Amino acid sequence: MLERDSGPVNYCQTINDPMQPFIRCVYRPVLKTVTLFTEFPGELRRGVRLVRWRWRVLVLPREGNECAGGVHADSAANVYLTWKRGLRWYSLKFIWSTEGRVGQVCAGTRNPFVAQDSVVLRSGGPIRVWQDEEVDPERLFRKHFESGDMTAEVPDMAGIGIMSDGDQSTSISAADFAGSVLFK
Repeated sequence: MLERDSGPVNYCQTINDPMQPFIRCVYRPVLKTVTLFTEFPGELRRGVRLVRWRWRVLVLPREGNECAGGVHADSAANVYLTWKRGLRWYSLKFIWSTEGRVGQVCAGTRNPFVAQDSVVLRSGGPIRVWQDEEVDPERLFRKHFESGDMTAEVPDMAGIGIMSDGDQSTSISAADFAGSVLFK
C-alpha cells in the first residue's frame, strides 16, 4: 500500500472493490500535485526482475503531453520506480499521456543528486479500461542511467510511486492504479 505523499492535499483514495482493490487519484485544479510513494522493505530492494501493475485512465488532462513541456506538461497517470546510490536518487517515470508519442523519452534531469527520465507508455484512450504493464527495472536502469551497459551494477530499488497530474493545463485528470507486483 502506498503510504506517503509529497503534497499538502492528498487527492487519492483507496477503493475497496471486492473484485480488485485499487487507488483512485483525481486531480482538480488548483491543487498542487501529489505523489504517493512507498519504500520497498529491505528484502525487496535487490534483484527485482519484473514489476507489473494495472492502471486505467478516467479523465485525460486537456492537451496533456509531458514531453511538450510548458502548459501541456501533464499526464493522467504516472508510475515512478526509484533507486538510490549514495546521495543520488534515480527515477523512471512511466506516463499515460493525452497526446504524447508512445515510446518517447523526455524530461531528462541529470545533476549530482537526481537522475530522472520520463517514458510515455500509453497515450490517449481507451479510457475506463484496465491496462496491464510489465517492465524489467534492471534493464531499464542500465539503459537510462548506465549508457546501456548491461553489466553495470544496479543500486537498490528504493520504492514505487503514483500520481495523476493536471496542474500545468489547469484541467482535471483522473486514474486508477492496481496490482503492483514485484518478481525476483
